[in-house]
Amino acid sequence: MPSNVALVPAAPPEEALMHFERRLRLETDCWDTHHALNEQEQDFVLLDVRSPDLYEAGHIPKAINLPHGKIIARKMRGFPDDTLFVVYCAGPHCNGANKAAIRLAKLGYQVKELIGGIEGWKDEGFDLVTGVI
Repeated sequence: MPSNVALVPAAPPEEALMHFERRLRLETDCWDTHHALNEQEQDFVLLDVRSPDLYEAGHIPKAINLPHGKIIARKMRGFPDDTLFVVYCAGPHCNGANKAAIRLAKLGYQVKELIGGIEGWKDEGFDLVTGVI
């Protein structure tokens, strides 16, 4: 009798490759984002899509605050069409980042979700900053 892990057969390697490559096209993690913000040229815009109050209480360094409901064409005009946005909200229990990603994609922007959100950032031991940028 197979274990609960092996009870449903694993996908063929080609299918697994497509699945995991696709996930990396749609999301990034806290370690890669932290490294990029601190060690590399920043080639993306980090958007905190939570409320201004939550942003001021603590956000990821270099993030700008734009609540997901306020992502509209008029507010995005200042960004080049080829801008890559990385969006985050509170964490896995919040869908604000998904809502922001939908809005950005509908406006024609490239977007990735920061998996884990701010809670994932804190879980990794990375610092937050307070106040408004």
